[in-house]
Order: sequence, then C-alpha cells, then structure tokens
Amino acid sequence: MPNADLLAAALAHAERGWHVFPLRPDDKRPAFPDHTADDCTGRDPRCRAAGRHLGWEPRATTDPDRIRRAWSTRPYGIGLACGPSRLVVVDLDVPKGDAPTGPTGLDTLAKLAAAHAAGVDATYTVTTGRGGTHLYYRHPADGPALRNTAGTLGPMVDTRAHGGYVVAAGSTVAGRPYTVDLDTDPAPLPAWLAALLAPAPLPPQRPVMVALPGGRERAYVRTAVERECARVTDAPDHHNDNLYRAAVALGQLVAGGALSADEASTALEHAGISAGLRHRAVLRTIASGFKAGAARPRKVAA
Repeated sequence: MPNADLLAAALAHAERGWHVFPLRPDDKRPAFPDHTADDCTGRDPRCRAAGRHLGWEPRATTDPDRIRRAWSTRPYGIGLACGPSRLVVVDLDVPKGDAPTGPTGLDTLAKLAAAHAAGVDATYTVTTGRGGTHLYYRHPADGPALRNTAGTLGPMVDTRAHGGYVVAAGSTVAGRPYTVDLDTDPAPLPAWLAALLAPAPLPPQRPVMVALPGGRERAYVRTAVERECARVTDAPDHHNDNLYRAAVALGQLVAGGALSADEASTALEHAGISAGLRHRAVLRTIASGFKAGAARPRKVAA
C-alpha cells in the first residue's frame, strides 16, 4: 500500500532542490531499474525513451508530478542522488555488534576537525536506522567534482557525492527509520574537508608522443574524440565521472596541440547533455578535466 508520509517526505526533499528516486520498500536498494546495464533489453520504458540503459542517478528527479506518480503506487523508500543535488553527505557510522568497540565516525570527524583547528558547523543532519549520522553539506561551487569515499577520512567515516546516494529521511530500512535530527539548510562543505576529499591531481609528466605512419594523425584524434564521447553517452550511470575522465583524456590532446579546445569542448558538451547532465555542471566538469589533462600533454606526430 502507498504511504502518504513517504510521499510527503519525497516532495519535501524535492522542494529543497534535492533529486530523489524510489528505493525498494524498507530497503536501501534502488527500485528502478530492476536490471543491470548488461541485462538491459530496452523494454524498460525509461531505457527505451533514452535509447540506452538508464541507471538510478539520471532517473532521480525534483518533478512533483513524477514523484506523486511513483510514491502513490507503493511505499517506496526515498533515495537522494547527491551529485545532481549538489550535496556532499558525510556518513558517520557506529561500531556494530553486541559489544561495539573502537571510535565512532563522530569521534573520527571531531579528531580531524581539531587537527585542522576547526569545528564541525551545524548543518542538516539525519540519524540513520542503525544510529549513525548523515551530515549534509553543499558541494563546493569551485574545484573538482567530489566523489564517493570509503574510509578515506578515517575509521567509520564515508562520504557520498557525485555518483552516490543516501537513504533520505522519512524512509525505513529493515524496519528502522531515518529521521531528521537537525532541520536546517545544508552548510557549505568546510574548506579543510573539501581539501581532504579532493581527488589527487595527476602528477606532471613529460609530453607523450604518439607516432602514426602515413599522416593518420587526424584520424587518430577523431577516433579518440568519438571514443571519449561514447564513454560518456554509453555508460549506464556515473555520467559525470565518465565525463571528467573523458575531459582529462581529450585535455591531454588539447595541451599537446593535436586538438583544439573548442572542438574538444563542443564534442564533450554534447555528450554530457545527451547523457542527461545539466549544462552548467557539464561545463564545470569539462573545465576541471581539461585542467588535469593539461598537466600531462599528449602529442600526435605524423
């Protein structure tokens, strides 16, 4: 049976600009799609409309009509896609078992904050079904797209950003509710945390020379552009991650003089938008990838 409280919670999250999608009732797993990219037959209506497999992230939405249609049929849990929502969620876990020992995620975060002479600012906070804590922060407007981490910050601390999702408040998992502990706007991700979570830059290296016989350099470059665009459009999900990797690869060719920045940017821009990414996010990701690729230029010689 549908649950009016879950529908209301999903609509409330969407009103904040957070992109939501259905989870299996009382479960953490996405309800849709019910198949992997390898098993996609194209019969799923959303996959068929897109002309490719469509994972949970591009299905996430803020459209109230779509949300009402979904949550009026079954008591779906609420998944919140962090990347499209421009959120970084810090997941503070607690030790499991009958006699839990060791630091909690909150202990680890407090220790990190103290080491950086900083505090942990109040932000939108959810208590998870198992007694952990989700701290919601706004993704930095500048810098690289942050991605998921597991234990990078220390014991019992994970993060969810681009390519990741969390179970949102109002849901239950195994009968345990996710509840709002502090209902306020998400604070900006602290600069010291953003620095710790930023992907490691590519080390500067000597330019790579690709030698091709018979003046085939242009064909090589064209194939490279097509391959990298297909990396974005053909992927089942994690489109922004794939766009970043493609931008790094083509950015190397731009830095080496084999490809113009305009040509590469235009091709990647079309690929990102075709994959369902927002235009402004696509431009930011391309710029970030080009910057990383410039550190490792790749030249093509006839």
